Amino acid sequence: MGTFSNIVILTGAGISAESGIMTFRDAGGLWEQQRIEDVATPEAFVRDPARVQAFYNERRAALYTVAPNRAHEALARLEREYPGTVTIVTQNVDDLHERAGSSRVVHMHGELRKVRCRMCGNVIEWEDDVEEDSGCPDCCTVGRLRPHIVWFGEVPLYIDEISSLLEEADLFISIGTSGEVYPAAGFVIEVKEHTHTIEINLEPSRGASLFDECRQGPAGILVPALVDELLS
Repeated sequence: MGTFSNIVILTGAGISAESGIMTFRDAGGLWEQQRIEDVATPEAFVRDPARVQAFYNERRAALYTVAPNRAHEALARLEREYPGTVTIVTQNVDDLHERAGSSRVVHMHGELRKVRCRMCGNVIEWEDDVEEDSGCPDCCTVGRLRPHIVWFGEVPLYIDEISSLLEEADLFISIGTSGEVYPAAGFVIEVKEHTHTIEINLEPSRGASLFDECRQGPAGILVPALVDELLS
């Protein structure tokens, strides 16, 4: 494999599933336990904020029970040791990339360990449950915090920054994504014509035919192997 100046890596639920974080779309996933309309839309939050907060409080607490896996650790090693630039764009709202040691991580769908104040608009690090009477530490307003999560019907974060990253990429790698959620599913089309593209997934995604290479198997095995290739 050649040398690349700018590597952009898209990660989805599949990489975190190997750490024990429940996915949304798979059999037995979160959408079989909760309807999207009840916990993951702005309308749901207006209708029943306590239920929505409880759902995300539970997911936030679950982060303490999981750890980064070999795929997360391999990507952190790639960032540390690769002579070019390595950036992760993730659809995941967990912090496993950061805990593995990655520092260039763009969370396009938000982060579980952050909340956003609907009064002042500030985004705040948050480790505990969000209660009805939780106050914003910046503006001191009570009861106006929401999960810093991009819900269905909302625009993903950092889209302009991601577009610039894709424009500069000469290697694009997609790991553990379904190829069904846009705009991320279209990133492989946004990269330049000469950009080399690789998909790593348990099974081919819906957009697998758009990639130069498709590697099938667990991320915990295939990602460290790819990193070894890139660093050799």
